[in-house]
Amino acid sequence: MGIEIERKFLVTNDNWREAVSVALPIKQGYLVGGKEASVRVRLQGDKANLNIKSATLGVRRQEFEYAIPLEEAEIILTTLCQRPIIEKTRYLVSYANKQWEIDVFEGENAGLIVAEIELHDEAEQFDHPPWLGEEVSDDPRYYNSCLSQHPYKDWA
Repeated sequence: MGIEIERKFLVTNDNWREAVSVALPIKQGYLVGGKEASVRVRLQGDKANLNIKSATLGVRRQEFEYAIPLEEAEIILTTLCQRPIIEKTRYLVSYANKQWEIDVFEGENAGLIVAEIELHDEAEQFDHPPWLGEEVSDDPRYYNSCLSQHPYKDWA
């Protein structure tokens, strides 16, 4: 069984951009986003995946991911997924021997920037970069599955 332990934070400034090693455009859409789990299709560069993730709040969730043909993922995104499609660029940034993923959202979620770090266990300690803001790991509004139903542009 796949387990993801991930903490999510807002970003306070653009200083992280100096340390970017990779930038990946991502499009992802949700087939199901329910009380128990979400099912999504993601295009990331020239790869496509089907992802099933438990809908539990917090930093620890079940996650299963399977490669699928790129052409099929494009059809699924175009014809079967809820709107809006999540569009973002993911930047990989190293800080204090940890890999951070900075997601800069576009489209209906433009203006939102979130930093994520995957950990080996929930109690693992890590250095907080100076651009790291408020932790939002327990706030469901920041889950991509929620952003596909309640885009950032509509928050008041």
